[in-house]
Amino acid sequence: MSEKNQDGKRTARQRLAAEREKQKSRDKRRRGLIVGATVVGVLGLAAAVGVVAANVGKGDGSASAGPVVAPSGALGKDSLALPAGPESAPSTLTVWEDFRCPACQGFEQAYRSTIHELTGAGKLKVEYHLATIIDGNMGGSGSRESANAAACAQDAGKFPQYHDVLFDNQPPETDDAFADTGTLIKLAGTVDGLDTPGFRSCVKDGTHNGWVGKSNKAFQNGGFSGTPTVLLNGENIYQDRSMTPAKLKQMVLDADR
Repeated sequence: MSEKNQDGKRTARQRLAAEREKQKSRDKRRRGLIVGATVVGVLGLAAAVGVVAANVGKGDGSASAGPVVAPSGALGKDSLALPAGPESAPSTLTVWEDFRCPACQGFEQAYRSTIHELTGAGKLKVEYHLATIIDGNMGGSGSRESANAAACAQDAGKFPQYHDVLFDNQPPETDDAFADTGTLIKLAGTVDGLDTPGFRSCVKDGTHNGWVGKSNKAFQNGGFSGTPTVLLNGENIYQDRSMTPAKLKQMVLDADR
């Protein structure tokens, strides 16, 4: 083979190699553009999700429609706590709940009998605070309406009993059944002496809606991660994965020694 032919083949190979390098560079740039666009898209989606998350609870139906009217016998700062059990009890359980919240219902089912036992024995008092986060997450107004009805039951001296009835009859989270005041009044009929003209008027008029909104705002400003939030003598115990009703009972009894 002549030197000229060899040089021609080398030149062709070099041109082919150079073209391959150019193609690799083009492919690399194209991949970079695609990846970059994807990253921007993901970040944009994350930003959008962040906006949605940041607004969860803002349209929660807790806006007050009138004056803030605290229920009779409400305690604590701004009269936002609904009490159960003797005021003289040595330990205080603070519970933040939403009547539409499935996890709150789970807490009630697991701990209620123990809490009733301790309050009945004079060892524990409970301060219930009401929130409306499910209205914000799922839409609707059932959290607010049921919280208002519970406050109306507090006016009648029947809050603990009605509180339990609401959780025993909690609808599925996506079902805003508690937005129907007729449903709330019907459930009141299962509590002896609660279904009165005064209670019905309080529920239908949303007498305590402003108070409910204030309570929910206090929850939002409290730095809590969700409902239920349960504190024993100021210590968040619901975050303790080893917590059980028996352990709670022992903690309360130990605090009374």
